[in-house]
Amino acid sequence: MRAICSSCGRVHYENPKMVVGCLVEHDNKVLLCKRKIEPAYGLWTLPAGYLEVGESAAEGASRETLEEACADVEILSPFAQLDIPLIGQSYIIFRARLKTPSFSPGPESLECALFALDDIPFDSLAFSSIIVTLRMYLEDVKSGNIKFHYCTINKRLGTGASDLRSFDIDNHLSV
Repeated sequence: MRAICSSCGRVHYENPKMVVGCLVEHDNKVLLCKRKIEPAYGLWTLPAGYLEVGESAAEGASRETLEEACADVEILSPFAQLDIPLIGQSYIIFRARLKTPSFSPGPESLECALFALDDIPFDSLAFSSIIVTLRMYLEDVKSGNIKFHYCTINKRLGTGASDLRSFDIDNHLSV
């Protein structure tokens, strides 16, 4: 169903928001940012945010990483696309590496840190998309084969949108 003006027939489209970010790799660790803003204040996330008009997904991911972690990165490859129909978002996450080993919290971050893969704070991650991305990444690293992933994140019936761990992964494809 779409909202259509009864006078002029114009369709009011409600399109999903594109979220872009980087899974930054450095010395067998990943860069995470602790959020200084809501939603999920104080929880860890990959540097990511909304894509702006006039930029490519890769440019937006690099910009968000610079804004949130003051980190200059080189995009290596796309890693995952995750659709979350319930909240109208589609994520594109890129693998990236630090151009220089410097980073620091930007205005939206309390702190930034590199985490060894075994030390990723899964109990303190901000969003289901980040949980899923990091789980897929860990599996790929353990198998020795980094792939591109696509999936849909669907909340389980009867759970609220803020319940980060009550979801199912559907249509998981990896190449």
